[in-house]
Amino acid sequence: MTLAAIIDYGAGNLFSISKALEEAGFKVKITVEPDLLMESDTLILPGVGNFGPATQRLRPLKDTIIDEVKSGKLFLGSCLGMQLLFKTSEESPGEGLGLINGKVKRFKENVKVPHMGWNTIKRLRDSTLLDGIPDDSYFYFVHSYYPKPENLKDVLAVTEYSQEFTSIVERTSIYGTQFHPEKSGDMGARLLENFASLVRK
Repeated sequence: MTLAAIIDYGAGNLFSISKALEEAGFKVKITVEPDLLMESDTLILPGVGNFGPATQRLRPLKDTIIDEVKSGKLFLGSCLGMQLLFKTSEESPGEGLGLINGKVKRFKENVKVPHMGWNTIKRLRDSTLLDGIPDDSYFYFVHSYYPKPENLKDVLAVTEYSQEFTSIVERTSIYGTQFHPEKSGDMGARLLENFASLVRK
């Protein structure tokens, strides 16, 4: 069975993402062990919390994560886990993984934050990750910050919340969702199943 290593950096929500991944067909291990990250078939970085403290807790695993992703291992980050793909955030000081060029920005001051609840995505291109997921599908969001990649080719889908922001990124073996797929009902389950099929290729 395909092994997904969930990186435990002190974020909450590990049970629900574990359950959702198991339902998608993964064997799941929650770990902070570099050896287990290397032995796994894919890396999962969930996200609840603040960018700066999260970068500090990830520091002992940072080199291993980067090496594994650069070797071609598939990676999926959600919410803060997606933002940690970038190097810096307006939320707080700290150095993220730097696997995608760009910045994490705060919503404009005239917008209610956090952006919380169900919202739709707009696909910018085709991807196996979005097979069977049409435009205007709803996903569940809870965030006050959003990533802004430098290269638009890294943007797989966008969402509207007073402005258009990146809600899914895809770059080679790297995937990130600003929403929580494990809280997003049937469409979130479908996305995780699609990710599982990518890992098994």
